[in-house]
Amino acid sequence: MLHAEPRRHRILLEDFAFDADIGFHDFEIGTPQRLLVTIDVELDFAHFPASDHREHAWDYDFLRQGILALVKARRYNLQETLAREIYAMIAAKPGVTRLKIVTRKPDVYPDCAAVGVILSSD
Repeated sequence: MLHAEPRRHRILLEDFAFDADIGFHDFEIGTPQRLLVTIDVELDFAHFPASDHREHAWDYDFLRQGILALVKARRYNLQETLAREIYAMIAAKPGVTRLKIVTRKPDVYPDCAAVGVILSSD
């Protein structure tokens, strides 16, 4: 039987697209590349909005602005490093019980949809 209340509470930011100076090959350095980032955050019951009031919301702007701040602050050689920094930023927020970060560079190889990294608390 289905429970009257959801057991899991998740926030999703899917395929957030932006350009970043990332990569260690000579042709990548100084040439921004398109990145896609997906964030799947599970929150405990107390931190998931229980009402339709803005002050109770888990702000998506925090995710977007936080990621952009990381990318603008420095260049990255590896997606793995950026993914770890995104993971740490979000994991530090109160109420986070599970977390999955996916970063992808979709324009690296013409015969691949993307190359990427997945970090997960599971």
